[in-house]
Amino acid sequence: MSEKAPLQPGPLRVTQTPPLRAQPQRPGEAGSAGVLAGEAHSGFLKNNLREYGMLISLVAIMVLFQVLTDGTLMRPLNLTNLLLQNSYIVIMALGMLLVIVAGHIDLSVGSVCGFIGALAAVLMVEYEWHFVPTFIVCLIAGGLIGASQGWFVAFFRIPSFIVTLAGMLVFKGLTLALLAGQSVGPFPETFQKLSSGFVPDLGVSGGLHLSSLALGALAAVALVFFKLRGRAKLAQHGMEQEPYAFFLVKNLFFAAVILLLSYLLATYKGLPNVLIVMAVLIVAYDFVTSRTTVGRRIYALGGNEKAARLSGIKTQRLAFLTFVNMGVLAALAGLVFAARLNTATPKAGLGFELDVIAACFIGGASASGGVGKVMGAVIGAFVMGVMNNGMSILGIGIDYQQVIKGLVLLAAVFIDVYNKNK
Repeated sequence: MSEKAPLQPGPLRVTQTPPLRAQPQRPGEAGSAGVLAGEAHSGFLKNNLREYGMLISLVAIMVLFQVLTDGTLMRPLNLTNLLLQNSYIVIMALGMLLVIVAGHIDLSVGSVCGFIGALAAVLMVEYEWHFVPTFIVCLIAGGLIGASQGWFVAFFRIPSFIVTLAGMLVFKGLTLALLAGQSVGPFPETFQKLSSGFVPDLGVSGGLHLSSLALGALAAVALVFFKLRGRAKLAQHGMEQEPYAFFLVKNLFFAAVILLLSYLLATYKGLPNVLIVMAVLIVAYDFVTSRTTVGRRIYALGGNEKAARLSGIKTQRLAFLTFVNMGVLAALAGLVFAARLNTATPKAGLGFELDVIAACFIGGASASGGVGKVMGAVIGAFVMGVMNNGMSILGIGIDYQQVIKGLVLLAAVFIDVYNKNK
């Protein structure tokens, strides 16, 4: 048997593949790409219709009442009153949003608001405490109230509806007992400035408060800068984002609103102190809910508590903290409301919980939890505020105002349930 000769290594040949050349675009491909982009934009708008729809609704309602009231709605004096009248609703809506997103509800916020105002009145008027220690004690008291209710909800698994309904009755009674059924006031002038004061002005030019204009311009620039920066960071991580056209139009619109609002207020007395408080809280809570681990865990808790617990989230502690946070914000709102009235009354806070809850649901929060945004709650609060203010200017009775607000709330929840089932 003959053996085959071993193969001898030959010269290694390297064949080079010619570089790929860009193929000429076929007719119709550019059009199809545009169609795909248009479909992506329309799909994004459809998925976020609730968020953008409420913003459009707020603008439409303001334009409607501006016309019906012959321009009274957007006058600087009325705008200032509108901000002051809704400041405590916006503050409590921030806390209520987290409670609702976590899958709970708090019916006691109005009573807690009134109770804290009564406590502040007793300490400052009857015991002559300085407003700073009074402020601190009241915030601590609000936190303890929220902790007591959150303890029953989170660790004893008692439905939040029952716990906070009991709290509403308890603190209504405590307010009456604390004030002995009478109004207590007036407050020290320094405390009143919390709600009725304005940002000190550096100078007046042409009847305009320069500090208000400067703060408004700074806020508008900061908004656009940080939104662009955040979008760039998301792009680096390959995360899905809204189409650039929507992003640009939305943020330019908000910047224009800030500039217009600061200009109109600068023609009167400038920026109210409580507006600065609201702005700081809105920015802080928007950051917490959208950029922090705690915020993401609250959404996970409301979306599916069992899955959140199995993934390692301490759901009981998180639910407990949302009620503590709600108590602190209700206390702050009570102080703001008392400072605005310059007195504490036994009926303070009556019905506030309804406006706060309605603001969250109108702003896009889901009754089943896990859904809702800070800006949506703020927009919802101002929808309620503009409606209240506009209807009052038109002379519509309080009975019909309640009917209209109830129908608006029902429509908002109906749309949410309809979209979810769809």
